[in-house]
Amino acid sequence: MRYAAPSIALKNSRDVTLPDFSILHGGHFGILAAVFGGARATLWSLKGVVGLRSRNVTGLENDTEKPATPMVRFHFEPLRGKPAAFMFLTMVSTRSRTLLLALSMLPVLASAQGTAKTLDIYYIDTEGGQATLFVSPTGQTVLVDTGNPGTRDAERIVQAITAAAVKQIDYLLITHYHSDHIGGYLELAKRIPVLHYVDHGPTVQPEQNIPSQQAYAAAIAQGSHVIAKPGDTLPVTGIDWTIVSSATKTLTTSKASWPGAAKPNPACADFVPKETKADLENANSVGSVISYGAFRTADLGDLLWNYEAELVCPTNHLGTVDVLLTTHHGVNISGPKALVNALQPRVVVMNNGIRKGAHVETFETLETSPGLEDLWQLHWSFNGLLEHNAPGRFIANIEDATTTSAVVGALGDVRGLGNPEHSPAYWIKVSAQSDGTFTVTNARNGFSKTYRPRH
Repeated sequence: MRYAAPSIALKNSRDVTLPDFSILHGGHFGILAAVFGGARATLWSLKGVVGLRSRNVTGLENDTEKPATPMVRFHFEPLRGKPAAFMFLTMVSTRSRTLLLALSMLPVLASAQGTAKTLDIYYIDTEGGQATLFVSPTGQTVLVDTGNPGTRDAERIVQAITAAAVKQIDYLLITHYHSDHIGGYLELAKRIPVLHYVDHGPTVQPEQNIPSQQAYAAAIAQGSHVIAKPGDTLPVTGIDWTIVSSATKTLTTSKASWPGAAKPNPACADFVPKETKADLENANSVGSVISYGAFRTADLGDLLWNYEAELVCPTNHLGTVDVLLTTHHGVNISGPKALVNALQPRVVVMNNGIRKGAHVETFETLETSPGLEDLWQLHWSFNGLLEHNAPGRFIANIEDATTTSAVVGALGDVRGLGNPEHSPAYWIKVSAQSDGTFTVTNARNGFSKTYRPRH
């Protein structure tokens, strides 16, 4: 005997929980799940359900949370450039009853013409290093830096690559050769192909010759390698990727198409230089401005204070951006007001660690930046404490309650506190449209916020 099924239309849905299937109690049930069209689905938490057959469904896992009642959860995601999709989920009794549940799933921004294309950016947690994955609207990839030595950060990068449904790194851009930026290369290269390499040229600190740097040198000797210069562009289809700094040289002209560029910068009047002699690789950082239609973002690596000022003083050569990655993890020898105020970011992403970066001076600069709407952080910072950290929903990784309470109680004395591995690790993702609309999502809690184009 067959029974009529309830149907639910879920528009603009990504993560769905179907709780309390009380009909399942005491029965033996299986799931038949199929996804048609341009979509990929992930099912998990299958408490009370045995036996599973699927079509185009991945990531099937056993329930680990053990809810009080049977439930099904699934993540639904449109595949890049594919048409609208339909998901059909059937729960079948192996004894006497059948429950049929059909879900018609419309991907985000789906239409008869297909899914809207986006520039996707994954800010990956490397505990105060850097690894940022860009996936262009055409599916080409740029990875900026590889995080720290060992397998931890390499595996986190691969997780982001898997989530983005790409198979290779088209361009690996190494901003500079410090271990928190190139350290993950040795292990990463074992896990995914890299087609082209971009950097500032030979290191100026050869004493920091770690195994990943040796492996990288061997790779560029045999592969496709470009030494970046200010004004160069990476041939990534669908976006404009312009190099603005490299090997202590900075961009000295402005692109006519960049909004706000080629104008005097009043914030330069209060600029005070800082002399930094240590770790000179930072000054050689390859910096980039990336545009997708009306959307713009900047990533300057660990470029130092005075070189950043050269980009915007006395004339702002970069213009304004929508999203800014904090330079140098939010350390106060980078990120002067002259730069931040000139760029006028609507959103800042801080790639800090628990203790690394996120200096109070940097927080204060961002807090007074004209036009800033939100700060998103990869970590709750022990330096920022309660006075400066962003609200929790904007922070991807937060220490456990006991450790956080101890840090707050210690009033900043954080020696010996915290978990440097901080597992699991979560990224912050930006998905940008060509009209300037972009959405930022916190992978830890699913919180997202959409920012409409400036007027």
